[in-house]
Amino acid sequence: MATMNISLPQQMKDWVEAQSADGRYANSSDYIRDLIRRDAERRARIAALQETLETGEASGFTEIDVPAYFDDLRNRYLR
Repeated sequence: MATMNISLPQQMKDWVEAQSADGRYANSSDYIRDLIRRDAERRARIAALQETLETGEASGFTEIDVPAYFDDLRNRYLR
């Protein structure tokens, strides 16, 4: 595993160390790795959502009767 040194303000350093002190993480490195994993997953979800939005936008517009559409959905749900 590669090593990386980072500089943190004292308040952040204390926070990171407290996260491993409560037993949830084995050490500060585990906590930082978890943060990076979560950030990568969040960014992947955002990218997928953005792609879906762009696909929807590229598909064009449709003329629908919005109240009738929701009435139909409501009726199908209640059946």
